Amino acid sequence: VNISILIVAVVIFLLVLHHNFLGLSDFLKRELTDANPLGLQPIDFIPAVPQRLADERNDKEISVVIATSDERLGGAIAAMNSIYHHTRSNVVFHIVTLNDTVDHLRLWLSNSALKNLRYRILDFDPRVLEGKVEVDPQKADTLKPLTFARFYLPSLVPHAEKAIYVDDDVIVQDDILELYNTPLKPGHAAAFSDDCDSITNKVAVRGAGNQYNYIGFLDYKKETIRKLAMKANTCSFNPGVIVANLTEWKLQNITKQLEKWMALNVVEQLYSKALAGSITTPPLLIVFYKQHSSIDPMWNVRHLGSTAGKRYSPQFVKAAKLLHWNGHFKPWGRTASYAEVWEKWYVPDPTGKFSLIRRHSEAYEAK
Repeated sequence: VNISILIVAVVIFLLVLHHNFLGLSDFLKRELTDANPLGLQPIDFIPAVPQRLADERNDKEISVVIATSDERLGGAIAAMNSIYHHTRSNVVFHIVTLNDTVDHLRLWLSNSALKNLRYRILDFDPRVLEGKVEVDPQKADTLKPLTFARFYLPSLVPHAEKAIYVDDDVIVQDDILELYNTPLKPGHAAAFSDDCDSITNKVAVRGAGNQYNYIGFLDYKKETIRKLAMKANTCSFNPGVIVANLTEWKLQNITKQLEKWMALNVVEQLYSKALAGSITTPPLLIVFYKQHSSIDPMWNVRHLGSTAGKRYSPQFVKAAKLLHWNGHFKPWGRTASYAEVWEKWYVPDPTGKFSLIRRHSEAYEAK
């Protein structure tokens, strides 16, 4: 009897073990699939910090996503440098770029001033946008595929519960940990800085009109937009800085929702004809309508890349926690406001490919 009981126990144990093994195998397959969707392939990752630096920094790991192309690489370098030097947290940069930029980026990051950064490089394949973005054959070069990288945040940082996305034309002047700790309301997958009631707009763009409302981005003559019952005068938000709850993002399938509205626009032309900003903004406005939390406006002081930025006082710029040169004029260009602040964090390109046009322009004018 004892032998029979022992045999039955062994059989049950083996069955349970087999079942658990199959479950683990399926889980690993899902993890591998989810972590490497089309267009988001990991290229490089430096996983460890030198022990001396690890002792100086705390254990809090913060995932920061930044997307940049070769002609804007200097911007991303300056942004990462400013973030790293203002925090004691263990920041891991997830840098999204195109394949032809990888070697240039890796060489630049090996520069002595940046050698202690922890980073992962992701190659973004523009084919992931096929059927989701309308391309004018005469203006094909104006499509910026990397601007859509923020739509795929859970795939970019698959093992993080929370992440920060920043554009490559920013400089951080305070501890990124504070931005990371931005409270998100229950059920909210992201936090943005609202346009209408931000300090930035009160200081710089009074009377800007509907370019900072939903009607500035969406065509309310279209039935599909009207059916959404979104008020046209609703304040828009700026997606150049995002604090994302990736767990909630995945639960709500935010990426699929964004792709749905991108594809619908290709068919129905849902965006405003007088679009006030990037074509990446309208899908975000629809999906996050009254379903997002707010970022402290001092963590996205923007319009430094437009004439509005000239209205800021030096004291206000110094107090800003994050400066954003959105607009036509970039700080590595000719006429951006407060470009000298950006230059403090710029690390020269060891290859010499990236040059500061502004410096060249000023040298020419001085002659």
